[in-house]
Amino acid sequence: MEKVLVFGHKNPDTDTITSAIVYAHLKNAIGVEAEAVRLGEVNNETKFALEKFGFEAPRLIENVATEAKKVILVDHNEKQQSADGIEEVQVTEVIDHHRIANFETAEPLYYRAEPVGCTATILNKIYKEKDIEISASIAGLMLSAIISDSLLFKSPTCTDEDIAAARELEKIAGVNAEEYGLAMLKAGADLSDKSLEDLLSLDAKEFSMSEQKVVIAQVNAVDVNDVMGRQAELEELIHREIEEQELDLFFFVVTDILNNDSVVLALGKLALKAEAAFGVKFENNTALLKGVVSRKKQVVPALTEALAN
Repeated sequence: MEKVLVFGHKNPDTDTITSAIVYAHLKNAIGVEAEAVRLGEVNNETKFALEKFGFEAPRLIENVATEAKKVILVDHNEKQQSADGIEEVQVTEVIDHHRIANFETAEPLYYRAEPVGCTATILNKIYKEKDIEISASIAGLMLSAIISDSLLFKSPTCTDEDIAAARELEKIAGVNAEEYGLAMLKAGADLSDKSLEDLLSLDAKEFSMSEQKVVIAQVNAVDVNDVMGRQAELEELIHREIEEQELDLFFFVVTDILNNDSVVLALGKLALKAEAAFGVKFENNTALLKGVVSRKKQVVPALTEALAN
């Protein structure tokens, strides 16, 4: 049987990495040869989760067309966020919780997208539907993903389904979600070993909005000044990214995981559109967005609407 690769988006986060591992595990359990792979470096938060529950990071691939003929996408569907060579392979399944954009296939596929806060919440359902036992380690990975995507249940993307799944999974994993989750988030917010280039690429996603090319990058921090204190250097790097990638907007979000607010830095020819998007006045290219922590639910929809007008 031909092996299928399972992977999430470029610049992977905890949900992307763990969902690839978890779903590949399920596919193998039902007799489908599958391998989890990754499209970028593993961040500190994800490393913390993998180490806690005894997993190695999936291997890194550069171009999927040289690796397999069939693939499964988790935690994304937009072409520009996916693997190089994605046009040359068959996408057989998608398990996702984001908007659907720039996606089409030549053949039918299994597509499951649900309006929940995390891919792992959907995977938890699939395990039960397939009657596959969830081990403590697999439960720990899924719990980690839900905590990450929901900022420990505080994000507006978090649904009752996410919380219910987390409560099931914490019992199986044998951890306290709040205690473990805070430790994991703090590990991810430790930016001491990261360069400014790292911060701009760790969790950056490209979006097409009204035919405009937009990159939204996000990092979590305990103290946003650890990042924004080097704004001049950040702006120099971002301007270089804008020129090299021919971007219309680079939107950099630094989220305070303790206060659940974000400071944003907007650069590019459409930067002023961000003022209308969030109803704030940008000063020195930055603004405080009170209560904004979710790229998916709070940032992307607001910018999409603003750039359409």
